[in-house]
Amino acid sequence: MFKYTLDNKRYHTLNYFYKNKFGIKVFKISLNGGFSCPNLDGKVGFGGCIYCSKSGSGEFGGDANKSLTEQFIEMKKIVNKKNIPCKYIGYFQARTNTYADIETLKRKYEEVLAIPGVIGLNIATRCDAISDECLEYLATLNKKTFLTIELGLQTIHEKTSKLINRCHSLEQFDEMVYKLRKKHINVVVHIINGLPNETTEMMLSTVKHLNDLDIQGIKIHMLHIIKDTEMARLYEKTKFHVLTKDEYIDIVIKQLELLNPKIIINRITSDPDKKTLIEPKWLCDKCQLLNDIDKEMVKRNTYQGIKF
Repeated sequence: MFKYTLDNKRYHTLNYFYKNKFGIKVFKISLNGGFSCPNLDGKVGFGGCIYCSKSGSGEFGGDANKSLTEQFIEMKKIVNKKNIPCKYIGYFQARTNTYADIETLKRKYEEVLAIPGVIGLNIATRCDAISDECLEYLATLNKKTFLTIELGLQTIHEKTSKLINRCHSLEQFDEMVYKLRKKHINVVVHIINGLPNETTEMMLSTVKHLNDLDIQGIKIHMLHIIKDTEMARLYEKTKFHVLTKDEYIDIVIKQLELLNPKIIINRITSDPDKKTLIEPKWLCDKCQLLNDIDKEMVKRNTYQGIKF
C-alpha cells in the first residue's frame, strides 16, 4: 500500500518529510552568499558548467549586494505571504557555497542560523569543494542544527560530464558522499534529465547508481537552455534533441519507480526564468507539469520504489 499521501502524491515529497519531522510547515529561503566556484576561477576549470548563466547557478537566490539577513527578510515575505505559522531553512543556493575559508563560512552560516525561526541550513556545493577542514566544521554544525549538503552530480556518464564541463569525476563524487555520510550529514543530489545525447537508459542508470549510495534526497531537473550560455551556443550549432513534455514525464516516472522509497524528492522539475529561457517552453507552466506527472502516475497505478 502506498503511504506517501500528503499532497496527494505518489512519491516521497519534501513537504511530507518536513511535516513529519518538525510538525509544522517549513519554508526554504534562497540566499546568495556571494561565493565563487572552482570551475569558474581556474582552480579546476574555466567558464563553469555550460548550462550556467553568467550570474552562476542558483540565480534565483537573493541579492548578493545585500546582507544575508536582509536577503532573508525579503525572501521570507515572498514565500510566506500569508504569514502562516512555520519554521525556516536557510538555503545557500547560488554557485559553490563551501568554496571559501573556514572563517568566512562560519560568519555566513552562523549569521543565518541566528535569525529567529531558522531551524537548519541547506548548502549547495560541489564534491571537489569541501576541504577536510570544511568537512570537520560541517560535522560540528550538523550537531547544532538540521544540516543538508546538496551536491551537484547531473549525470554519472563521463562523456556527458566532460561535454557540460563539470570538471570532477564520478569517483570524486562518490567519495565525498561517503565522507559526508560518515559524519552523519544529510546529502541531497542534483541530476539533470535531457542533457545532450543522453538516452533514457542513461538517465535511468544515473538514478540506479544513486540507489547504491547512502543519500537522503534527490533533485530532478529538466535541462533548460537559457540565453548567453555555452549550452545555448551548442544548441544553436547542433540542434540537439530537447525532451518533449511527454518524454520528460515518462522518464521521471520511470526514475521514481526505480528509486529507493526512502529517498526524499526535493524537486521534480526545473524553475527557469521565462525572460531568459530558450527551450523548452513547456517548463514555464510548473503547476501543470506537476499535475500531469501526478495524473500519469495514477493512470499507470505506480509509485516511487515499485521497482526498487
